[in-house]
Amino acid sequence: MDMPALIDTFPWLRPLGECPQDPIFHAEGDVLTHLGMVLNELAALPAFRELPEPDRHVVFAGTLLHDIAKPACTRIEDDGRVRSPGHAVKGVYHARRILADDPAFGDHGTPFEVREQILALVRWHGLPANYLDKPHAARDVIRASLTTRFDLLTILADADHRGRVCTVGNDTQDRIGLFPEFCREWECWSSPRAFANDHSRFAYFRTESAHPTLHRFDDTRAEVVVVCGLPGSGKTTWAATHAPDVPAISLDDIRAELDVSPGDNQSGVVVVAYDRAKEFLRAGTSFVWNTTNVSRMLRGKIIDLAAAYNARVRIVYLEPSIAEIRWRNRGRTARVPESVWERLFDKLDVPTAAEAHRVEYVVG
Repeated sequence: MDMPALIDTFPWLRPLGECPQDPIFHAEGDVLTHLGMVLNELAALPAFRELPEPDRHVVFAGTLLHDIAKPACTRIEDDGRVRSPGHAVKGVYHARRILADDPAFGDHGTPFEVREQILALVRWHGLPANYLDKPHAARDVIRASLTTRFDLLTILADADHRGRVCTVGNDTQDRIGLFPEFCREWECWSSPRAFANDHSRFAYFRTESAHPTLHRFDDTRAEVVVVCGLPGSGKTTWAATHAPDVPAISLDDIRAELDVSPGDNQSGVVVVAYDRAKEFLRAGTSFVWNTTNVSRMLRGKIIDLAAAYNARVRIVYLEPSIAEIRWRNRGRTARVPESVWERLFDKLDVPTAAEAHRVEYVVG
């Protein structure tokens, strides 16, 4: 792999050359050196070469980006060991910005479906090598199956393992080799794990002791439609068009009522919103929750509340395109400051089927 040419094309790779790695498991040196070795191994793998061209592009991009957050996460311990905790999770946010904004990935950014496939590889690239160390290995594999093609993930993991120098013996290659069978055992190798119904899946990911074969009767009393997307994505328009007769709780509306601007302290706005949500839930009334909801943590608060009142949860995620949303936000009357918008983009967690009874993607 011609790394100087690659860096000329993707200058954001340059910091990887200044990022050290653990001398025991990565004796080859810095992250950029490791990446070059991994890309060479990837190109030589028959499984990669035999993929259809679109799939090769996805795996190549996922491989290129899989350690992108290591410089931000790397620390040297007192014992001289080098660790990069959380680099796969943080890498998703970093890689999404690159895939959306770098002209090398197209004038309008990477298409949503392709982008999220690549990001799933970044998020889970360590799973085939480390699944047996996890306290809830089956649950992690089943969760990953909702967003990730395991055949592509295994190819990346194989190249990642081969493209390093390890000074101690380890069983990583054996684990990667056994990963497909482990996934087949849990019925999620070639497609997402199937559940008895949506409510059973929802309960499984919310109940640590639950088994994926458990059948839960859907006795929900109402539906909470969680509309989410970056400011300017069209959430209010969607709610008015697709749920005109369903009451809606909108932070924009509450801000207008309380005369609070988007840049002010939002605590009072949020308290009013949750009070209204509880009123609807106590009455068993379905409603639309119309806020940005871009982070999984923030969505989790309203989802937890809905679950506590035995309500069904439907998430509707809107993304016409990142460029379009930015343009729309600039033209809004209640325009969100660009610095705030960009911070929200850096926290974006696209929802998955592990979070709700149903997830709909309205993307362009």
